Amino acid sequence: MSEENKHHATAAAILPLVGGAANVTSVAHCMTRLRLGLRDRALVRDEQLKALQAVLGVVEDDTYQIVLGPGTVARVTPEFEALVEAENARSAPASPAPADPDRGSGTGTAEALAAQGAALKAERKAKNSTPFKLFLRRIANIFVPLIPALIGCGIIAGLNGLLVNLHWLPGVTPALAAMASGFMALIAVFVGYHTAKEFGGTPILGGAVASVIVYAGVADVEAFGRHLSPGQGGVLGALGAAWLGVYVEKWCRRRVPESVDVLVTPTVTVLVAGLATLFGLMFLAGEVSTLIGDAADWLLSHGGAGAGFLLGGLFLPLVMLGLHQALIPIHTTLIEGAGFTVLLPILAMAGAGQVGAAIAIYYRLSRNTSIRTTIKSALWPGFLGVGEPLIYGVSLPLGRPFITACTGGAFGGAFVGLFNQLGTDVGSTAIGPSGWALFPLLDGNHGLGRTVAVYAAGLLVGYVAGFLATYYFGFTRTMLTELDAAPDSPADGDVAPGERVAEKV
Repeated sequence: MSEENKHHATAAAILPLVGGAANVTSVAHCMTRLRLGLRDRALVRDEQLKALQAVLGVVEDDTYQIVLGPGTVARVTPEFEALVEAENARSAPASPAPADPDRGSGTGTAEALAAQGAALKAERKAKNSTPFKLFLRRIANIFVPLIPALIGCGIIAGLNGLLVNLHWLPGVTPALAAMASGFMALIAVFVGYHTAKEFGGTPILGGAVASVIVYAGVADVEAFGRHLSPGQGGVLGALGAAWLGVYVEKWCRRRVPESVDVLVTPTVTVLVAGLATLFGLMFLAGEVSTLIGDAADWLLSHGGAGAGFLLGGLFLPLVMLGLHQALIPIHTTLIEGAGFTVLLPILAMAGAGQVGAAIAIYYRLSRNTSIRTTIKSALWPGFLGVGEPLIYGVSLPLGRPFITACTGGAFGGAFVGLFNQLGTDVGSTAIGPSGWALFPLLDGNHGLGRTVAVYAAGLLVGYVAGFLATYYFGFTRTMLTELDAAPDSPADGDVAPGERVAEKV
């Protein structure tokens, strides 16, 4: 089967298991997950969905998220969207279908399923829809669409740096530098566009307001006694400028007569938000950006090992709580300022601890074929930085191994942080990948060779620490007795992979 047919088949297999096209309200994807908005959560057949070969796991949040892995999700999503559109187009002209006799008439089972789905959705939202988390989710929604460009340009920047250091292809390196830097030079415009889109304004007006930040002519503007510089304030300034533009635009829409709205509203939006950006936001955001860069440098130069231990150890819990989204604008600000973020390689050690823990679980539960099968299928994605299958399918349901996985991440983070403290910066030119997938994006202040060596050694420390912590401290005697029963014993029974974990822990 060709790659195109394989991705089409995956999409076609997923669609009926999520309730069909009529149950899908929105389709999007991030680095690893197909994110679906659903009308009725009760129509989803979870176990059959998880059993699909291409599906690495599922996560419920404000959207229903199907983990497919990097690369795969970007190819499956358009196939899935096309299937949804085609199915909706076929059903649109038809008159309302008669009640299904198997589901009752009108007010029977259909309403019960709808009520059940609404209850499940409300329960999930109650846990994850605090104002702070909703705000962080909106910030993440602004930056997630930019990640593919950050990755592509970051890899080109790394390739260009290698060619420059080797004095190869001198006629090509200026072109590569232009490709790598062009997007970063205009990233404020894209941030402004997506900010306005996320907060309910006109996206192009958000981009227009944010574009003044990167315009070369701002060097002639004086604010707070200083001349501005192009790019000052960066993505933080763009966020503030576009958000203010949305507020002004909505104010105008409520008050400006419809007959002149098309002329007045865009003009007032760009004028008011633009002036506020030039004479206030750019300077203030620039100061905050400088503080963020200085704080990261100070943190790792003075407390590198300790800071790395905390960051590497706490990152998995932050992901579970959704608080890691607050780091996205910080990463982007560091990349804008220094060319790379020193935080991401440390945080990536959390994935190394998770992999080490999974290997230890594999050996400790030598007779539990269901868990070992899950680990075998999820381990290689884990090495490449896709940790959801191991987290949600193995360590988190077990409990203690999740904590020991965090311990492995802490020791890996401490190792990389120590080298930062000793003067060897280990950074990433883009956000998104981790694990082995981060190698092409590495950069630092002492050459690529040393940077790669420190990061690789940090991964090894994370693997070993996660393995040892889990092997020796990840299980109580009771857990081992219950989870590692012989295959033919009553404890095993005829259960599906993963069911025993949910029952015993």
